[in-house]
Amino acid sequence: MPVLPRVIIYTDGACVPNPGSGGWAALLRFSTHEKALTGSAPATTNNRMELTAAVEALKALNRACQVEIYTDSEYLKRGITEWLPNWRHRGWKRKGGALANVDLWQALEAALGQHTVTWHWVRGHNGDPHNERVDRLANAAIYKA
Repeated sequence: MPVLPRVIIYTDGACVPNPGSGGWAALLRFSTHEKALTGSAPATTNNRMELTAAVEALKALNRACQVEIYTDSEYLKRGITEWLPNWRHRGWKRKGGALANVDLWQALEAALGQHTVTWHWVRGHNGDPHNERVDRLANAAIYKA
Protein backbone atom coordinates (compact mmCIF):
# COMPACT_ATOMS: atom_id res chain seq x y z
CA MET A 1 0.00 0.00 0.00
CA PRO A 2 1.45 3.40 -0.96
CA VAL A 3 2.33 5.92 1.72
CA LEU A 4 -0.11 8.81 1.66
CA PRO A 5 1.15 12.39 1.86
CA ARG A 6 0.70 13.78 5.38
CA VAL A 7 -1.22 17.07 5.62
CA ILE A 8 -1.87 18.96 8.83
CA ILE A 9 -4.90 21.25 8.84
CA TYR A 10 -5.97 23.85 11.37
CA THR A 11 -9.51 25.19 11.07
CA ASP A 12 -11.61 27.87 12.72
CA GLY A 13 -14.90 29.67 12.31
CA ALA A 14 -16.10 33.00 13.66
CA CYS A 15 -19.37 34.89 13.77
CA VAL A 16 -20.16 38.44 14.93
CA PRO A 17 -22.72 38.38 16.46
CA ASN A 18 -23.76 34.72 16.58
CA PRO A 19 -25.86 34.36 14.45
CA GLY A 20 -24.63 37.11 12.17
CA SER A 21 -21.80 37.77 9.74
CA GLY A 22 -19.39 34.88 9.68
CA GLY A 23 -15.92 33.95 8.52
CA TRP A 24 -13.95 30.75 8.32
CA ALA A 25 -10.30 29.85 7.82
CA ALA A 26 -8.15 26.80 7.26
CA LEU A 27 -4.40 26.44 7.26
CA LEU A 28 -3.08 23.48 5.27
CA ARG A 29 0.50 22.40 6.03
CA PHE A 30 2.36 19.90 3.87
CA SER A 31 6.09 19.43 4.47
CA THR A 32 7.48 22.98 4.33
CA HIS A 33 4.50 24.37 2.37
CA GLU A 34 1.51 26.22 3.77
CA LYS A 35 -1.72 27.38 2.22
CA ALA A 36 -4.33 29.53 3.96
CA LEU A 37 -7.97 29.44 2.83
CA THR A 38 -10.66 31.85 4.00
CA GLY A 39 -14.23 32.74 3.24
CA SER A 40 -17.28 34.43 4.68
CA ALA A 41 -21.07 34.38 4.80
CA PRO A 42 -23.42 37.31 5.51
CA ALA A 43 -25.98 35.55 7.71
CA THR A 44 -24.75 32.42 9.45
CA THR A 45 -23.68 30.86 12.74
CA ASN A 46 -20.35 30.05 14.31
CA ASN A 47 -21.05 26.31 14.01
CA ARG A 48 -21.70 26.63 10.27
CA MET A 49 -18.40 28.47 9.84
CA GLU A 50 -16.52 25.79 11.82
CA LEU A 51 -18.01 23.10 9.56
CA THR A 52 -17.38 25.10 6.40
CA ALA A 53 -13.69 25.51 7.28
CA ALA A 54 -13.25 21.75 7.56
CA VAL A 55 -15.23 21.02 4.38
CA GLU A 56 -13.32 23.57 2.30
CA ALA A 57 -9.95 22.43 3.65
CA LEU A 58 -10.62 18.81 2.70
CA LYS A 59 -12.01 19.80 -0.71
CA ALA A 60 -8.76 21.67 -1.40
CA LEU A 61 -6.75 18.42 -1.29
CA ASN A 62 -6.30 17.08 -4.82
CA ARG A 63 -5.34 13.51 -3.92
CA ALA A 64 -5.72 11.02 -1.11
CA CYS A 65 -3.87 12.14 2.00
CA GLN A 66 -3.25 11.20 5.59
CA VAL A 67 -4.80 14.22 7.30
CA GLU A 68 -4.65 15.52 10.84
CA ILE A 69 -7.26 18.19 11.52
CA TYR A 70 -6.97 20.47 14.53
CA THR A 71 -10.05 22.39 15.64
CA ASP A 72 -11.08 24.31 18.73
CA SER A 73 -14.72 23.39 18.06
CA GLU A 74 -16.01 20.57 20.23
CA TYR A 75 -19.16 20.65 18.09
CA LEU A 76 -17.13 19.81 14.98
CA LYS A 77 -14.84 17.26 16.60
CA ARG A 78 -17.53 15.42 18.55
CA GLY A 79 -19.99 15.65 15.67
CA ILE A 80 -17.68 13.96 13.18
CA THR A 81 -16.09 11.43 15.57
CA GLU A 82 -19.01 10.53 17.86
CA TRP A 83 -22.42 11.68 16.68
CA LEU A 84 -22.37 11.34 12.89
CA PRO A 85 -22.89 7.54 12.69
CA ASN A 86 -26.08 7.83 14.76
CA TRP A 87 -27.35 10.78 12.71
CA ARG A 88 -26.80 8.83 9.51
CA HIS A 89 -28.53 5.76 11.00
CA ARG A 90 -31.55 7.90 11.95
CA GLY A 91 -31.85 9.42 8.47
CA TRP A 92 -29.83 12.53 9.35
CA LYS A 93 -31.87 13.33 12.43
CA ARG A 94 -31.03 13.69 16.12
CA LYS A 95 -32.82 11.71 18.79
CA GLY A 96 -34.86 14.81 19.55
CA GLY A 97 -35.73 15.69 15.94
CA ALA A 98 -34.20 17.84 13.23
CA LEU A 99 -30.44 18.01 12.82
CA ALA A 100 -28.96 21.50 12.47
CA ASN A 101 -26.52 22.03 9.62
CA VAL A 102 -27.36 18.71 7.99
CA ASP A 103 -26.19 20.03 4.61
CA LEU A 104 -22.71 20.73 5.98
CA TRP A 105 -22.46 17.47 7.94
CA GLN A 106 -23.27 15.60 4.72
CA ALA A 107 -20.76 17.72 2.78
CA LEU A 108 -18.12 17.01 5.42
CA GLU A 109 -18.77 13.28 5.30
CA ALA A 110 -18.45 13.38 1.49
CA ALA A 111 -15.25 15.48 1.67
CA LEU A 112 -13.63 12.86 3.91
CA GLY A 113 -13.85 10.52 0.92
CA GLN A 114 -10.48 9.04 0.06
CA HIS A 115 -8.59 10.57 2.98
CA THR A 116 -7.49 9.00 6.24
CA VAL A 117 -8.39 11.64 8.80
CA THR A 118 -7.50 11.98 12.47
CA TRP A 119 -9.31 14.69 14.42
CA HIS A 120 -7.77 16.69 17.27
CA TRP A 121 -9.37 19.20 19.61
CA VAL A 122 -7.27 22.12 20.84
CA ARG A 123 -8.33 24.69 23.40
CA GLY A 124 -9.05 27.96 21.62
CA HIS A 125 -7.25 31.17 22.59
CA ASN A 126 -4.69 29.17 24.52
CA GLY A 127 -1.47 30.04 22.73
CA ASP A 128 -1.33 27.42 19.96
CA PRO A 129 0.22 29.55 17.19
CA HIS A 130 -1.58 27.82 14.32
CA ASN A 131 -4.95 27.92 16.08
CA GLU A 132 -4.42 31.60 16.88
CA ARG A 133 -3.55 32.24 13.23
CA VAL A 134 -6.71 30.64 11.83
CA ASP A 135 -8.73 32.51 14.45
CA ARG A 136 -7.30 35.82 13.21
CA LEU A 137 -7.89 34.81 9.57
CA ALA A 138 -11.51 33.75 10.23
CA ASN A 139 -12.26 37.01 12.03
CA ALA A 140 -10.56 39.05 9.31
CA ALA A 141 -12.68 37.25 6.67
CA ILE A 142 -15.83 38.61 8.33
CA TYR A 143 -14.73 42.17 7.72
CA LYS A 144 -13.36 41.61 4.20
CA ALA A 145 -16.78 40.64 2.90
